[in-house]
Amino acid sequence: MNRFRPDIEEEEIGPEPELKATPKKPRTAEEKMDSNSFISKLFNDGLVSKEAATDALPFLCFLAFLGMVYIANSHFAVNNVRRIDKLNKEVKELRWEYKSLKADLMFKSKLTEVAKKVDTLGIKELIEPPKKIIVKSDEY
Repeated sequence: MNRFRPDIEEEEIGPEPELKATPKKPRTAEEKMDSNSFISKLFNDGLVSKEAATDALPFLCFLAFLGMVYIANSHFAVNNVRRIDKLNKEVKELRWEYKSLKADLMFKSKLTEVAKKVDTLGIKELIEPPKKIIVKSDEY
């Protein structure tokens, strides 16, 4: 962990120590798969600095927000398509019901069908044609 030192002591500047190349041993599979070392290496080796990561945080939040809006929009579109399909089926059923009721009404309003219905009430069909009544008025 990083800790602040209470007192900073000045160190003497001396000759730089000589760096010797140490042979690297091959990495094991566990070391290669360790995600913490990858992330720490990513930030510590200078590929992405901590300052750059914190500066990019608002942009990343904006991208996450856009992703959520995109997902919500696709859900809304799918729900609309389902609702439209359901309403189309309902309209089709109502259209068929309308056509069948209209055909039934046309059949029941035929002269012979009406005559059969009113025959039980004692009303008979006219045999002679209707007569035209002419009224003379003095107004004109």
